Amino acid sequence: MERSTLITLLLTIFIALLGIGVIIPVMPVLAESLGAGGVALGMIIAAFSIVRGLAQPVVGNLSDILGRKWFMVAGLFIYGLVGLLIPHATSVNDLIIIRGFQGLGSAMIVPIALAYVSILAPAGQEGRYMGYLNIAMFCGIGCGPVFGGLFMDTLGLASAFYAMAILSFAAFVLVVFNMPAYLPRKGVEAAGLLPSLVRMARRRRTVGILLARYATMIVMVPTMAFLPLLMMQWESHVTGTQVGLVIAARTLVNAVLQVPFGKLVDTCNKITLLVIGTLSMGVSLAFVPHGSSVIEMIILYAILGIGEALIWPVLGAYASEEGRTHFGHGTMMGVYSLAMSGGVFTGAMLAGYSTDNMGMSWAYYLTALAVCLITIFAAYMIYLGEQADKAGNVQSDRR
Repeated sequence: MERSTLITLLLTIFIALLGIGVIIPVMPVLAESLGAGGVALGMIIAAFSIVRGLAQPVVGNLSDILGRKWFMVAGLFIYGLVGLLIPHATSVNDLIIIRGFQGLGSAMIVPIALAYVSILAPAGQEGRYMGYLNIAMFCGIGCGPVFGGLFMDTLGLASAFYAMAILSFAAFVLVVFNMPAYLPRKGVEAAGLLPSLVRMARRRRTVGILLARYATMIVMVPTMAFLPLLMMQWESHVTGTQVGLVIAARTLVNAVLQVPFGKLVDTCNKITLLVIGTLSMGVSLAFVPHGSSVIEMIILYAILGIGEALIWPVLGAYASEEGRTHFGHGTMMGVYSLAMSGGVFTGAMLAGYSTDNMGMSWAYYLTALAVCLITIFAAYMIYLGEQADKAGNVQSDRR
């Protein structure tokens, strides 16, 4: 049953993320056509992140108590509705509201999927199993922009959003009929959300993991939502399909490397891999504003994808371990996803402010600097936490 559940889950996430990826190159163009500037575009993205961030820990904790399946079903249904609503938006405020509604749906999908995989992963293979989930996510969100660009170029803006709706409803049907309502419990029983948050705040290793997840998500807005606007500043004409290919280079490289890097994570020092991945991301991001052709951008985004391919299984494995041994899978993954949303929100605000006040290039420079500094500090926190855990275990053994 567990193998069938894993396959169903991965297929569902692929379909759902394919639908989301379809609208990536289209959303900034639609927002700009409705009068959105840099800050307004950031707010459209931030509305999604704020609602998702606030809801994720609650959903994650409740899923530990009530079960997970129907939260995912509800989230996919909301995604389908969002795809139908966005083409009818007539103002930036409409987009902000609809994206907030989408954030609620996302809060019922991503942390639940992470919790499912965390439960299914055998001890010591967390990196590998998180790699499987990341493949589904990145293949979906990587292929999506290519199709989205093609839809925009051939059928118009609205077609991409309707495609998202169709794919989301298809994933909805798949979960309803194939996903079990409950899985055998593994690990500790979840406590209430507030006590769990207090305990997380007291563990340096957990704080470091969450801080690293927060920092490495700051890159999402400038690398995704602002890329079409950056490339359209070139003298040569850029199509939606070309933008989609650049985004796909990053996400597909990331997906291809998930299994080998996931195995690497299970056998090597995670902190070292985290730092190497972060520096790779930071360097490539700083060079993005200097790209002047589609080929150059594809290369830079592929390097960015290599860095992320190291980081995602490292942090996913860390979060799975913490959920199994200390907080409950859903609760930990809900807060872990909150950290992701916080990073996206920060990136949206930082990129929007930088673009409007210093130019779009500075959105990439400042993001690269923030990601590197915060993640390296987070890696140090994880190291201190692991040393404290080892010292505590030694003392327990002596007793």
